[in-house]
Amino acid sequence: MNKLTRFVRHQKRTRHAVYMTDRNILRSVQKSMILLAVFATLHVLAMVQFESMSLWDAFWLTMTTLTTVGYGDLTAETVPGRIATMLLIFLIGITLMTLLISDYVDFRIARRERIRSGHWDWNMDNHILIINTPKYNRENYFTRMVSQLRESDEFKETPIMLLNEDFQDGLPDSLKSLGVVHVTGLASRPEDLVRANAERVQHIVVLARNEYSSDSDSYTFDVCHRLWELSLGHKTIVECVDDTNRQRLKELDIRAVIRPIRSYPELVVRSMVAPGSEVVIEDMFTHANDHTVRYPVWLEGERWADVVNAIIQSNIGTPLAYVTRDGAVIMHPDGDDHVHAQSLLILVHTERATSAKDVHKAIENHFNVLLKDIER
Repeated sequence: MNKLTRFVRHQKRTRHAVYMTDRNILRSVQKSMILLAVFATLHVLAMVQFESMSLWDAFWLTMTTLTTVGYGDLTAETVPGRIATMLLIFLIGITLMTLLISDYVDFRIARRERIRSGHWDWNMDNHILIINTPKYNRENYFTRMVSQLRESDEFKETPIMLLNEDFQDGLPDSLKSLGVVHVTGLASRPEDLVRANAERVQHIVVLARNEYSSDSDSYTFDVCHRLWELSLGHKTIVECVDDTNRQRLKELDIRAVIRPIRSYPELVVRSMVAPGSEVVIEDMFTHANDHTVRYPVWLEGERWADVVNAIIQSNIGTPLAYVTRDGAVIMHPDGDDHVHAQSLLILVHTERATSAKDVHKAIENHFNVLLKDIER
């Protein structure tokens, strides 16, 4: 019996060394269970036949013997019954039970290892797929991005998957706690996109590999072309380093193309939560087109709505906030708020030269008109 057990265990170790995958181990568990069930059934039938036991008593004896509990309330009395017990239970059944438990433990270990290394098939649906990783501060960037997503009611429970080759030793605990999973692979390989369940995603984000190098746009374009072939461009948000490459990406039906602003991962989140807002936010990070200017303007309790109307109607720009006399910045005040300010923050067009004098004149003219209307 010891030689048989050692032989079987050697075969088992050899088999696992060659086919150490969760599916093969699970098949091994299933085969062991079937064999164990067959020999247990044979022993039950043998007890009924040789020991004249009822079906229930025979089953009870088989189970207590197989699990080595051995209550002793029922035993095989006849020689054929004892031989059947030695062959079917002691020699084969208990050995199979040991191997079954060992296989199950191996399956759990293999499953945990595949999850840790990013080789588990998550079979996700309606999830957010984030492709590539930033070159620097990966963990901090992803933690901030996912935290922002979780603050949105729309994505509070949405599964989030990372597809890259940078977390082969496992995701950091900070990302696991946010419900993030990982698939090791490259989005440029169709088989890895299949493993990431790309065709069933809700949103796809393609990050620039290096936010400081336009060379990363080449790989980004390759990935986007793969997604275009799968008709997934309309679900995709892409980071583009070189602005001259934007048009090429848009021709692949990409939904949004943004700059890789690593200090502000919320830009990606905004493009998912409020499509179109990323254009406004991104524009504020550059001096091209529109930009925010601070103008010294002393206000003594005027309504915010009137101040906004004065600036907009004069084609100066769009007031975004005001600075109080104590230096506090008040953003998006209510229209009926009476403002006491020392400065205004106004979104103006780069090509339009607007001075503080123009702002003062616009406000003065607007309130003079209001005053005349009141006097009438």
